[in-house]
Amino acid sequence: VQLQASGGGLVQPGGCLRLSCAASGSIYSAGAMGWYRQAPGKQRELVASIISSGSTNYADSARGRFTISRDNAENTVWLQMNSLKPEDTAVYYCYADLRSSGIYYYTNYWGQGTLVTVSS
Repeated sequence: VQLQASGGGLVQPGGCLRLSCAASGSIYSAGAMGWYRQAPGKQRELVASIISSGSTNYADSARGRFTISRDNAENTVWLQMNSLKPEDTAVYYCYADLRSSGIYYYTNYWGQGTLVTVSS
């Protein structure tokens, strides 16, 4: 089982990006999925999360600008980021609590990180 994140890049302030994270492998179901970020010299922080029912949670800094969504059938989570600011510059990491086939508990997995740079 692995998570593959993509979609980072360089964008000007006020611009938008869409991050994707797909889980692959022998997956029976996915629990919570979401995104953290880590800026240079700072601790990793939660950006947004979503559970299988679609209920979402956002950091105050992301609420109103970012939208998290998921496809339960494809075990994929997205983060649509609008009105980006320089302070959004960070490495973004996706995570997912996944239950593999034949296993009766969830395991936390992390993607490899994708760099988002907001700069003019």
